[in-house]
Amino acid sequence: MKRVALAVLTALLLLPEPAQAQESPAQVAYQQRREQLLRELEQTQQQLASLRSDRVQLAARVEAVIAQLLEQRAQALLMSEEQAALQRLDSLLTASQDNLLAQRDRFLALGRAVRGRVGSALVVLLRADTTELQNLQSADLTVNGAPIQTRTYTVAMNQYLRMGAVDQLFRSDVLPTPHTLALSVVVDGQTRSETLTVNVARETVTYVQFAVRNGQLVSTTWTSRGTTPF
Repeated sequence: MKRVALAVLTALLLLPEPAQAQESPAQVAYQQRREQLLRELEQTQQQLASLRSDRVQLAARVEAVIAQLLEQRAQALLMSEEQAALQRLDSLLTASQDNLLAQRDRFLALGRAVRGRVGSALVVLLRADTTELQNLQSADLTVNGAPIQTRTYTVAMNQYLRMGAVDQLFRSDVLPTPHTLALSVVVDGQTRSETLTVNVARETVTYVQFAVRNGQLVSTTWTSRGTTPF
């Protein structure tokens, strides 16, 4: 009996398994719909990632444009401040120029008024004796203690002086008061000096001429109602 039961059990184990039951149409439609939804979900996720990347790029461009606009605004404000400062400086310079011109006009008017009331002039001349072969190296003139003129004479200038030329050292309108003149010349390496005081009259041109004669300085003075040097 045991052998029979074992044989029956072996036979049962050796029998093929029953075939899997076939899926129903509803299950097939469900699987297809599920796969379609999965594909659509995957596509939606890809589009969402692309949109996020585009959003980040767009935000970066917007921030760059805002920064550029802010920089341009700052530069415009700085330029406006500089322009306003330049305009203020230009106004200040214009006002200063107007003041200087007004002062110049006042001084010119004052000078004309003084010359019109006084009409005095002083002329200082230097000449050399035409009969002597003497060479002037330099001449220094002071009027009322103030240095006025310094001359250095060349060979050509000495020739002109020996030919009768006259060197005008000073010419100016002055007040009708005494004026002290001091002239120092170097002739042939020797220094010669002379100091004199001249009284300048009103409405008169006073001439003082220094002449180098025989290595010495001599002076002469004369007056004139005209304005020419001689």
